[in-house]
Amino acid sequence: MTDHPKSFFLSSEIHAYLIDHVEPIDEVQRWLIDETRTRVGDLSIMQISPEQGAFMTMLTRIVGVHRAVEVGTFTGYSALAIARGLADGGRLLCCDVSEEWTAIAREGWAKAGVDASIDLRIAPAIETLRALPTDEPIDLAFIDADKVSYASYYEEILGRLRPTGVILVDNTLWSGSVIDPARDDDDTKAIRAFNDMVATDERVESVILTVGDGLTLIRKP
Repeated sequence: MTDHPKSFFLSSEIHAYLIDHVEPIDEVQRWLIDETRTRVGDLSIMQISPEQGAFMTMLTRIVGVHRAVEVGTFTGYSALAIARGLADGGRLLCCDVSEEWTAIAREGWAKAGVDASIDLRIAPAIETLRALPTDEPIDLAFIDADKVSYASYYEEILGRLRPTGVILVDNTLWSGSVIDPARDDDDTKAIRAFNDMVATDERVESVILTVGDGLTLIRKP
């Protein structure tokens, strides 16, 4: 995970330099990286990169997040990053459908001492989001789940997002496939459509960052 870049546009040498110049990975993060690789195998590529985790922790602190939502938790690295940036008394709601993968997350959160601030819901994320009250504003959300549902997750969250709140959306460059005309699978088409929708959405401000596999930062004015 730390040896090989997730970013398709980064060389291994530049990635190593980048890792050397962000917040060092601690014992819990290293455990989550190693445990994910051991127990999940090739799918460990779905775990966010350390530099993305550092960015997400810092952004959570900058925004002053009391209430956060994550769609797609996997083995918990991104949730750990957000939880560590929460304001005092802040809460993170995690949405996922896998008991197996999130079992690793629960272990990691407990090791880090952030488990008390995280509420994990095992259910289809769209159902969890639709059940959320509309009068309890979300400060920050992270979407990193099934690509064909990105637009639906976005709409449910945006309607509950506080003014000046932010949404982070992962994989929006999709290893460069967004500009490859030969790629017409459902996931690629969904990401292209999502990117086009957000870019023209007058309700928000947005920018695609070259972090990880493309990370879209969306702000509600």
